Amino acid sequence: MKRAPDLPPGSWPRSHDVARWVGSWLFTPVYRVRVHHRERIPATGPVVLVANHSAFVDGPLLFGLIGRRAVFLVKQEMFDGPLGWALPRIGQLAVRRGKPDRRPLTAAVGVLRAGGLVAVFPEGTRGEGDVAAAQHGAAWLARASGAMVLPVVVRGTRRAGRRRFRPRVDVLVGEPLGIAAGGGRAGLATATETVRAALAGMVRELDTVRSRT
Repeated sequence: MKRAPDLPPGSWPRSHDVARWVGSWLFTPVYRVRVHHRERIPATGPVVLVANHSAFVDGPLLFGLIGRRAVFLVKQEMFDGPLGWALPRIGQLAVRRGKPDRRPLTAAVGVLRAGGLVAVFPEGTRGEGDVAAAQHGAAWLARASGAMVLPVVVRGTRRAGRRRFRPRVDVLVGEPLGIAAGGGRAGLATATETVRAALAGMVRELDTVRSRT
C-alpha cells in the first residue's frame, strides 16, 4: 500500500480515513457536542495540536472532529491490548511514559515536515483538565518541524456517563501559536510555558461559557 506522507511509515491511509469517518459520528448518540471556533483548525500545513485530557474519550472524540488526518501520540499501554494491531495501522504512535525513546518523536517530526498534524496530550493534564504539568513535547515538536501549535480544550467528558442522557460536551479551539526556533533549553522552556498558559486560559474561558449556558 502506498504510504501517505502525512502519516507515519507502516500506516494504512485508507484504514485511517475510514476510522476518522467513523469517529466523526461515533459519539453523536452519546454526547451533545458543541465545537467553538472550528474554523481556527488549519486545513493544511504542519500543526501540533495540544489538548487537555479529562477522560479516555477525549482522544477518539478529537480524532473524529478535527476534519483532517491526525496522528496522535498514545501511551504504550494502549498498544498492549486489543487495539495494539489497529492503532499503528491508522497512524497512531506509541509513547513510553518516563522512558527515553526518540522513535515516536522522530516519526512525528517526519509527519509534520510533510505537512501533517500531530496531536499531543501533555502528561499531567488528566483529571479535572488541569494543565499545570504540561511538558516540553508539543513545543519541542513545533520547534523541530516549524509547525504551528493549536491549543484545544475539551470539557464535559469526565464522569459524563453518570449524568443525564446525552450530556453536553464542549470543545474550544484556540488561536494557532507560532513557536520561535532556537534559544536552547531556555527557549524550549519559554515555548512550553506559552503553550501551558494558553491551555490554562482556555480551560477557564470554556468553564465560564459552560456555566452561563
